[in-house]
Amino acid sequence: MTKNSLPLEAIEIETAPNPTVAVIWLHGLGADGNDFVPIVRELDLSGCPPIRFVFPHAPVMPVTINAGYMMRAWYDILGVDLSQREDEPGLRKSQALVEQLIAQEKSRGIPASRIILAGFSQGCAMTLHTGLRHPEKLAGLLCLSGYLPIHATVPDERHSANRDTPIFFAHGIDDPIVRIDLARKSRDMLKALGHQVEWHEYLMPHSVCEEEIDDIGAWLKRVLA
Repeated sequence: MTKNSLPLEAIEIETAPNPTVAVIWLHGLGADGNDFVPIVRELDLSGCPPIRFVFPHAPVMPVTINAGYMMRAWYDILGVDLSQREDEPGLRKSQALVEQLIAQEKSRGIPASRIILAGFSQGCAMTLHTGLRHPEKLAGLLCLSGYLPIHATVPDERHSANRDTPIFFAHGIDDPIVRIDLARKSRDMLKALGHQVEWHEYLMPHSVCEEEIDDIGAWLKRVLA
């Protein structure tokens, strides 16, 4: 396990020397890069090429819905209804940070076509927001317990390079934080735009379950085959 200081402080895990694939995994509101580190050893990655998992720490900022409390966040949450009064400037600022993380992996010899963006909750929103607009084809978008932010801008801003990029989209039926109807609407919009969405629902709240981890491992194997 290593830590890297640019463009964001991050935790890195390599499944074997000389990785040829990178998975940039973005955490949720109030967490940090450590949140999903344990999942690496739970994934069945047998047969996959060497992978570098990158778990960046989001910037610290005041979050409106939490009374302005300072915490790690990719963008501000302005109210309970996540699809209203969105922090578009914050989303676009963090989009630039994620783009720098992609550029960093490319500078280390991993092409965009072998880079997967992944994220949970706010990290899921950032994965979709950034991945759909990225000007080079990515290997995949792994989207957990989140939604498609500033969705009205997507048809005009998405890049054709990622029109066919596989998307794994999963959500808990009993999620009280990001309600599943918002995730389903995001799924439906992506499908209507022609994106390849593999949709999963699980009997869980705003979390990750064992069945989901198994499905993620299977999806990674297919995407990286």
